This record gives sequence, C-alpha cells and structure tokens, in this order.
Amino acid sequence: MAEKTSLSRLKLTDFRNYAEASLSLDGRHVVLTGNNGAGKTNLLEAVSFLSPGRGLRRATLSDVTRVGATGGFSVFADVEGREGEVAIGTGLDGDGESQARRLRLNGTPVRSVEELTDHLNVLWLTPAMDGLFTGSSSDRRRFLDRLVLSLDPAHGRRAADYERAMRSRNRLLSEGRFDPAWLSAIEVQMAELGISMAAARREMLGLLTALIAESDASPFPSPDLQLSGFLDEAADRPFADLEEDFCFMLEEGRRRDAAAGRTLTGPHRVDLMVRHREKDMDAARCSTGEQKALLVGLVLAHARLTANMTGYAPVLLLDEIAAHLDEGRRAALFDLVHDLGGQSFMTGTDREMFSALGERAQFLTVEHGGIAG
Repeated sequence: MAEKTSLSRLKLTDFRNYAEASLSLDGRHVVLTGNNGAGKTNLLEAVSFLSPGRGLRRATLSDVTRVGATGGFSVFADVEGREGEVAIGTGLDGDGESQARRLRLNGTPVRSVEELTDHLNVLWLTPAMDGLFTGSSSDRRRFLDRLVLSLDPAHGRRAADYERAMRSRNRLLSEGRFDPAWLSAIEVQMAELGISMAAARREMLGLLTALIAESDASPFPSPDLQLSGFLDEAADRPFADLEEDFCFMLEEGRRRDAAAGRTLTGPHRVDLMVRHREKDMDAARCSTGEQKALLVGLVLAHARLTANMTGYAPVLLLDEIAAHLDEGRRAALFDLVHDLGGQSFMTGTDREMFSALGERAQFLTVEHGGIAG
C-alpha cells in the first residue's frame, strides 16, 4: 500500500467567507457537512491551493480574498508528506497590480509552486466537472493536463512555455511580420515543447489505461481513453522526427494561421475521447448518472495510479460526492477511497449520507464562516 499523505492542521485568513478559520485534523478522512452556501467548498478550495495552479475553481487570486479584507488571503497547512513533516504557507500579498502569490515551505520562501509536488499531490472532483464529457475540448484538455501534472510536475512549465511561444508566433503573424528566421526560431521552440507535452499526455494515458484494464471489478463503469487531434497516426515515431514534422506543419500553415488569427494545429488542439467500455458508447451520449459514475471511476483510477507511481497516496477533494449515488454505490465509493491509503476531504449537506464511513472519518459541521466538530 502507498504511504499516507495527510494534513494535520489547516488555517485560513481572509479566504472567501472566512475571516479566520482553523481545523485540527487527526489523519482520518474529513467530512464537511452543512447547508448550501455555508463555505464547505471554500475549505476544499483552500486545500487545493497546496498544489500548483489556481485551485479547483481556477479563480483569479484577487477574487479569493474575503470581501472587505484590507490585504490578501493566506492558507497555512501542516502536512505529513513525501519528505516528512512540512509547514506550507501560501497566499496573496500586495495591492493592485503588485499583487502576487507567495509560497513558503517551513517558513522559507520558494520561487516555484512546482515544489509543492515534492511534498504532496492534491486531486479533486467537483460538481463543475460533471459536464466534462459534453463540454468543450478545452475543459477536457485542462482536466487531462491536471492528470499529467500529478505524475510529471514539469508538464505545467512546458505547457506554459508553449503557450507563450505560440502567442508570440500568433502576434507576429497577425502583424504581417513573416520574418522566416524569427518565425522558425519560435516554431522550433514550439515543436520541442509541444512534442514533449504530447508524449507526457500519451504516457500517462497509457499507464492509466493499463491500470484500468488490470483492475478488479468495480461498482463504477470502466472508461476507454484516447487522444485525438494532433499527430494521431504518428505517436510512436522518434521525437526528432515528430518535432521535424510539427515544424513543417507550422511553417506550411503560417498564411492559414494568420488568416484565422490563431494557430490551428498543435497539442493545444488535442481532445480527450472517453467511452463507456461496458456499453461501448461515447461518454457524451451516456445518461447523466452514467457520466457521473464514469467520471468518479476515472478520478479514482488516476488517484490509484498516482499512488502506485509516486509511492504516496494523494489527498483527494470530493465535493458533493455522495449527492447522486445510491446507498450501495456510496458505500463502495467510500471503501475504494479508503483503500487508496490517503486522506480525503468530502462535502455534503446530509451527514447521514456518509454514515458508511463510520470511524474512518472525522466529521465537521460548517456554518457560514464557522466550523464545529
């Protein structure tokens, strides 16, 4: 079994609806119950800021600060992670355009949020993700890249660098500046980064597909996963050849991309295709309940893959996870989550829906900016 990663303390200041909040945790799963709008999801969002990125809501950092607060927000946690006990502090400092996210590990400032993945992985499933299979391809790419990031922390940096290079190319083309040397230099950079991104996505998906195929019977349907939209037929060729092909595609497409106002080929156009294996049906055509079950199964499989690959179970954030599951499937879900060996945070309006967890969970009640045991 993977080693456990868990939070023993969580402290917030001026975060969303919390002027101040402090949770003492005992390592068990955490169940947060309360009325809608009480602030349960805000607590999960605070934990999600212990990972790279903008949290589970992808919020602008200034929007996270409590309304009426004079400064920024802060999130502090004591974590038992991959490198032992660590105190993680993050938040927003400054005013106006000078605002920036800060990060400290054991009180020492660090330059990159990617260092968080040295200590823990945080994965989540929220109601906003329920439309993943019927929504835009950009939502599925974002979901895909979060999956990759938990296994390959450098993936986020590569993706950001690729986006910057692509914006530079788009700007040159839109201004009619077709300088071949300048464009070629940018396109070489895009090719190197883009092929690395594509390879990381395919490797993660291959590992996840193999794990799903080897898994025992599950109460949740099995997803078949495939990438589409970029070098679909050439994925197994050498990197150098793929980079050369991508460079050629970019060079040949300059006039077309200039007319379109954007780059029309590349890893930024990839889509994650998901099918319900048992029904042999596209996930987008499944019922709402089947889509929810597929998504739960996919997230749990990825959590298991993360635990297998890193040796440490991730921290799971499961928002309103029990709302649309029957009693039997809820109990099976809780068993699967517990068997991962990590700590999870779950929210709901009805404590009774989590009764199958029994003593495996610490139950807390959330009431508009306050938390009680």
